[in-house]
Amino acid sequence: MTLTVTFVRHGESLDNLKENWGGWNDAPLSDLGRKQAVAVGEYFASTKFDSIYASDLLRANATGQAIHGRQHEPFPSFIVTPKIREQHFGEAEGKPWTYSSPEHQTLEELFAKGIYPVLFDRDEKFPGAESLNDLAARAEEAIMECIVPHLRFGKDHHIALVSHGLCISEVIAALLRSDPDSRRNISYTGLLNTAWTRVTVSIKGDSAYSEGVPLDVQVTHVNVSDHLKDFTITSDGSQDSEARKFFGGGGEIADAAQSEDRNSL
Repeated sequence: MTLTVTFVRHGESLDNLKENWGGWNDAPLSDLGRKQAVAVGEYFASTKFDSIYASDLLRANATGQAIHGRQHEPFPSFIVTPKIREQHFGEAEGKPWTYSSPEHQTLEELFAKGIYPVLFDRDEKFPGAESLNDLAARAEEAIMECIVPHLRFGKDHHIALVSHGLCISEVIAALLRSDPDSRRNISYTGLLNTAWTRVTVSIKGDSAYSEGVPLDVQVTHVNVSDHLKDFTITSDGSQDSEARKFFGGGGEIADAAQSEDRNSL
C-alpha cells in the first residue's frame, strides 16, 4: 500500500503583510489569502482526500476548510491539531523581523533591546520559543498522530496536511529520516502561500507497519503553485521585502525547484 501525503501551506495572512515574527500569533487570512484559499480548494476539488488535517491556527484552518468545502461525498474527515502549528517564536512574535544582527553583541543583549534576528543554529531560540530542533521533535509527534495511523490501513490512502512553511519542512525531513535510503541534503523551506508539496510513503518490503520499520519515502512534487498563476505575490503586489521572501517563498526552495537537484527527487 502507498500513503500519499499532500502538504499545503496556508494562504497569505495579515501577519505576512508585516515584517514581524508571526509563529503562533493567530492572524487571519488577508483578502488575498482568502482568494488563494478558494483557488487551492477549487484546484483540489477533483482530488479525493481520505482525511484532511489542519493546524488550529486561523490561517491554516481556514485554508484547510476551503479545501474540505470543495470535496465530494463521501467527505473526508477534517481533523484540527496543534501538532502542525508553525514554529513558536516566543517573545519575538509580533516584533520586527531582522535578517542579520549587529556585530559584537550577544543574543541576550539583542533580545534585551527588542532585536530578534534570524537564528541559524538549530538549537538557538528566542525566549519562551521553540528552536528548530524543538520543532523537529514536534514534527515526529505529528507524524505519529497524522500519518502513522494511515499506514496501518493496509490500502492506498491520500491525506492532506494544511500547515505552515517551517513546520511542513520539518515534517518532511522527519519522514525522510525514516527511510535509510533517502536524500536528506535538500531543504524544503521557502514554500509559497497555498503552494503544495507531495510525499509518498510505503513500508519497505510490504510488511505490516510496526514502530521502527523502515519506510520508503519519495518527494514527488515541491512548491507547486499552478493555481496561483493569476495572482500577485502579496496583497500590494510587492515582491521586494526580504521578510516576505523569507516567510512567503521565493527563497532557496524556489531556486532548488529549477535545479538539477529538483529533477532527481
